[in-house]
Amino acid sequence: MSDLLERLRGRGWRLTAQRRVVAEVLDGDHVHYTADEVHALASDRLPEISRATVYNTLGELVSLGEVIEVSTDGRAKRYDPNAHHDHQHLICSQCGTIRDVHVQGDPLSALPEPERYGFQVSEVTVTYRGICPNCHATS
Repeated sequence: MSDLLERLRGRGWRLTAQRRVVAEVLDGDHVHYTADEVHALASDRLPEISRATVYNTLGELVSLGEVIEVSTDGRAKRYDPNAHHDHQHLICSQCGTIRDVHVQGDPLSALPEPERYGFQVSEVTVTYRGICPNCHATS
């Protein structure tokens, strides 16, 4: 059973066939599918699953804090099931590929106290951008 499915079961979340297949599609270390990609992959496993069900399930998973919604420069939102593992993202500026990266140290320490302007910082999100090997090879 996937980490996501285990967490959802532990929360007592009702796992209908549709919800289960969405969670199964999202299972993986570097999974960052769009809602349409989740729907296409879920349809392969459960042909009757509707696009609305996929969107609603993704919304619920984000609300529960079990999936992270990743927005990248006007592209379609992507969904990351690694919500309980500290990580940042590396994004290809050309094709939009997203990879999880695990940076050593505390990213908050890179923000000097004077630059915090009195904010009580509760979250740090670092996004690295560049060109992936596939796009670099074709340019």
